[in-house]
Amino acid sequence: MTSRLTSRPVSPPYAGSTTLDATRRARELAALADSGDGIDLLVIGGGVTGAGVALDAASRGLRTVLVESRDLAFGTSRWSSKLVHGGLRYLASGRIGVARESAVERGILMTRTAPHLIRALPQLVPLLPSMGRGQAALVHVGFLAGDALRVSARTPAAVLPRVRRVGPAETVELVPEVRTDGLAGALVAHDGQLIDDARLVLAVARTAAQFGATVLTRVRAEQVTGTSARLTDALTGESITVSARAVVNATGVWAGEVDSSVRLRPSRGTHLVVDAALLGSPRAALTVPVPGSTSRFVFALPQQLGRVVVGLTDEDAPGPVPDEPVPTDAEIAFLLETVNTALRTELTRADVRGAFAGLRPLIDTGGGNTADLSRRHAVLEAPSGVITVVGGKLTTYRRMAQDAVDAAVRARGLAAGPCRTDALPLIGAPRHRDTGPSTGLPASLVARHGGAARAVVDTATVERPLEPIAEGIDVTRAEVEYAVTREGAFDVPDVLDRRTRIGLVPADADRARPAVTEILAAHGR
Repeated sequence: MTSRLTSRPVSPPYAGSTTLDATRRARELAALADSGDGIDLLVIGGGVTGAGVALDAASRGLRTVLVESRDLAFGTSRWSSKLVHGGLRYLASGRIGVARESAVERGILMTRTAPHLIRALPQLVPLLPSMGRGQAALVHVGFLAGDALRVSARTPAAVLPRVRRVGPAETVELVPEVRTDGLAGALVAHDGQLIDDARLVLAVARTAAQFGATVLTRVRAEQVTGTSARLTDALTGESITVSARAVVNATGVWAGEVDSSVRLRPSRGTHLVVDAALLGSPRAALTVPVPGSTSRFVFALPQQLGRVVVGLTDEDAPGPVPDEPVPTDAEIAFLLETVNTALRTELTRADVRGAFAGLRPLIDTGGGNTADLSRRHAVLEAPSGVITVVGGKLTTYRRMAQDAVDAAVRARGLAAGPCRTDALPLIGAPRHRDTGPSTGLPASLVARHGGAARAVVDTATVERPLEPIAEGIDVTRAEVEYAVTREGAFDVPDVLDRRTRIGLVPADADRARPAVTEILAAHGR
């Protein structure tokens, strides 16, 4: 269908509800078709930055619509190391401003907006003979500088403990499979770790919906200008044309497809997934310096579902942007070779249960390695009037969103309040209005949903709601149903790959798929 624009404003339906489901989607699409010109801000892209822009704008009182051609967190946002980091790497390379911004945003996430999704993770650098005194001294100075950033960002030591040196026995307690020949102990710093990057995106998007934002997945934006776009429902093929006072392009590595004036140089970061038992179920992230570099490390990061993720690389990724980047053999070999320098028993390719890669949307500034390109974000206005926000990283999504909305408000004279997101708790956070008690619930369920865990169980209609979806996988049947009824999941990949992370290990996905399919079918999916 094609809609002619009228002057009648759209009132946001379901304002105050965090629910994303098929019914809400249909009603909001119908409202847009009925009157497509009451939009203050149209956001294109449903990753963490786009969701952040929608929340920032909606919480300022702007009529906001977010459209995503696939699913929330479909692109780069779900392929991170799941670290909310303080910018130590950027400090080591002299990017003090970027490092400070990272530390500030990490503190906001861990103390106010999403403490339920983030824990303090020890990062352990073993002091092995392969590390010379000079390199160990550099790491120690870097850790101390990172702690100074924590202090300057006003993040309490109770949230992120101070840097310390530990002896060999405690080193082995933290990472049981660390190499012990010549081990002189370890340097330990702390950073933030997300239980799941995709769940952060979902929490931001649902909180935006609670403030009245329209959040539409499987809706393509085409013929985009600074004041309009043609929206096509990928489920039905029907199209409408909408106008907006401002349009923000938050499509990450696909930004150039919306705004041809944007020049990006994507960098691929690859991770491997192995069983945590192979490293003795570590309680700290094993941090191994990359030979010949003073600012790059390979990490072995403990994860949910009994896994450890080994990453990451930083490689040029020229050419067309794929829907799902694929790790190369050379990257896999590099990660294994580097992490094995610090392990008693070497990991082999046979130990790799899964692998994934994400593309960083780095701004093209000319030659040099992608590792040397700035991670600073930029807000750009195209000749067409489209405002693009690009660059940056997951940790700083909130500040990126704030800068993008500020730019739209200035450029289009929008009547908006001040930014509020540095103090807004996301759904599930302790101070969120809908947070409930979690006493007696499985710890894994609470880790993924925080204060919303009780709602996951209380709204369940599925049989055996607290039963695992498959043997050895601690995702419950209630969580799968909640993904459909409250979190906007439409199909099996939405559940396996983005509402849960079961899909990171193909064998796990195969075991869970029958039960997920059954629950989806019970809800007409």
